[in-house]
Amino acid sequence: MACFLVPAAEAVITTVTAKAMKSKEKVETVNISFSDGSVEEATKIKFSTKLGWLNKLLWGGSALLAFEHVWHGEVVPYFPFLTAVESGETAGMLAEMGSAGVMMAVLVTAVWVGMLAVSSIVEKRAIHDSESIKEGAAV
Repeated sequence: MACFLVPAAEAVITTVTAKAMKSKEKVETVNISFSDGSVEEATKIKFSTKLGWLNKLLWGGSALLAFEHVWHGEVVPYFPFLTAVESGETAGMLAEMGSAGVMMAVLVTAVWVGMLAVSSIVEKRAIHDSESIKEGAAV
């Protein structure tokens, strides 16, 4: 009925947070050495960019769920917009938001945390490989 509103609310919060963080973050650069002896400067991914990944996941999922609810006639283009409110099923709608909506938001956030873990591993591996190439060249 209205489960898409929970991830949409989280998306609003993370969007505002990402915008606020973006202006305050500094760019971190790292020199990476390759096995052929070349050196390139790489920038670490800023947290506001990573938070943008969560925003995209949440907004996309919310839009898809909203479309699905419109498709099934649960959301209508006139007030009160949700047919559950119009037919007096508000308690059922709130229960669905509390169960399905919260679980969807938690699942999407958990997937994002997994993305952060993979991103961190890739960044650390690149730096570690670069340092071991430097040490091998120095010997």
